[in-house]
Amino acid sequence: MKKFLIVAVAALTTLATGAPASAALQQGANAPTFQTTGALAGETFSFDLAQALRDGPVVLYFFPKAFTQGCTLEANAFAEAMGDFEAAGAQVIGLSADDIPTLQRFSTEECRDAFPVGQASAAIIRDYDVAFGQGDMSNRTSYVIASDGRITMVHSDLDWREHVSLTLAAVRALES
Repeated sequence: MKKFLIVAVAALTTLATGAPASAALQQGANAPTFQTTGALAGETFSFDLAQALRDGPVVLYFFPKAFTQGCTLEANAFAEAMGDFEAAGAQVIGLSADDIPTLQRFSTEECRDAFPVGQASAAIIRDYDVAFGQGDMSNRTSYVIASDGRITMVHSDLDWREHVSLTLAAVRALES
């Protein structure tokens, strides 16, 4: 029990301070391909990263938990910037370990029907090395993946505020 409390306090301290999280996948690495189920505008759908990359770059952002303050603000910010991402030719998908009914609500209420959110399975969380603490949640990590499947940008920080601007800048850099 004592070990659990220490881990819980450390996790809460990290969340409160916005200390950077870490991600093992580095710029230049090949992005692991995956398929998942998710929601867009409240409707379920299937997402296949390899297929999505055929249409251009993908911004893949992991978030810890739908309807928490930081995750809600991040989703709102991505929704507001979707016109810019689309103009740059990129798709955006958010991933978390939340269940489908929660993601359906989140896709409408917080993503404002602008982009999809999908389920991050334990395997996806492991493959992208975005595990948060001892549970099955992911940390807050954003990847920009070029259409050739290579990771061109990684930003891992529990503070949501830089994820949208940094990923958009990285997508725009792909155009030049």
